[in-house]
Amino acid sequence: MDFKDYYRVLGVDRRAGADEIQKAYRKLARKYHPDVSKELDAETRFKEIAEAYEVLKDDEKRSKYDRFGQAWKARESGAQPPPGFEEFRFDLGGAPFGGGASGFSNFFEMLFGQAAADAANGGWASWGASEGRGGWARPGANHEYGLRLSLEEAARGGVRELAISDPHGGEPRRIRINLPRGVRSGQTVRVPGRGGTGRGAGPTGDLLLRIEHEPHPRFRLDGRDLSLTLEVTPWEAALGAEADVPTLDQPVRIRIPAGTSSGRRIRVRGRGFPAGKGEAAGDLLAEVRVVVPETLTDRERQLFESLRDASAFQPRTRGSRA
Repeated sequence: MDFKDYYRVLGVDRRAGADEIQKAYRKLARKYHPDVSKELDAETRFKEIAEAYEVLKDDEKRSKYDRFGQAWKARESGAQPPPGFEEFRFDLGGAPFGGGASGFSNFFEMLFGQAAADAANGGWASWGASEGRGGWARPGANHEYGLRLSLEEAARGGVRELAISDPHGGEPRRIRINLPRGVRSGQTVRVPGRGGTGRGAGPTGDLLLRIEHEPHPRFRLDGRDLSLTLEVTPWEAALGAEADVPTLDQPVRIRIPAGTSSGRRIRVRGRGFPAGKGEAAGDLLAEVRVVVPETLTDRERQLFESLRDASAFQPRTRGSRA
């Protein structure tokens, strides 16, 4: 059995005090914990770090280790372990690691805070026998992807087939998902069990789809209100009219009041972006823009000139004193 220098494993001097040893352990455990580290040898390093800390944090064990090295347990009992066998159990919060939920959650709380301790207690990671003594049963990683949708697709929702690239360079996977109606840009849709493969008895991770709306050639989305520009003729604006206005599904007929000027917004309740769970559907807002012909026929010119001569309307002098 190769000798392991526990002081070197933790990166501390042989004269280091208890506080320094604990500080070094916490730093390394955070870095190499198998559930958070991306290092290839994270699990092996983590075990070595935990083994070293278990011995050096205890004054009696440390004293024996300083005298006998890793053979201190065998020297203490007088027994000789078989070649290649190395026993260690380390105590975390008063319980052996894997010897009960309290010890495991205390360990996570010490390293990652209470939220991680609660998650550990809830069973998202466990010290299991499924991979042998000291093996990890871990959930698979969640995979996150961006999904661009048109406003119509996002409003409609429903079943959609996706080709998901393999983060490890393998062949893309084709999966079918059911998007909720009215999904909004910035939301994340979770697809359970479509992420990375778990280790041991750990469950498969989830697929997280980050939604992004594509720009629309006609509509603008503000919250759940849907806006568009409605172009009208001068006589429609002056006399009033009716017009068919598109929505994300079927057109809707609206009334243009007489005397409507550019910039006026006509609201149609409930015909905007569809409601999500626990929300109300948005409204459709048609913003009027009065447009004139770019070229006039002789008859049109005569009529506009007649209107000019007959009308006393002076928009630029309204509100001014005589």
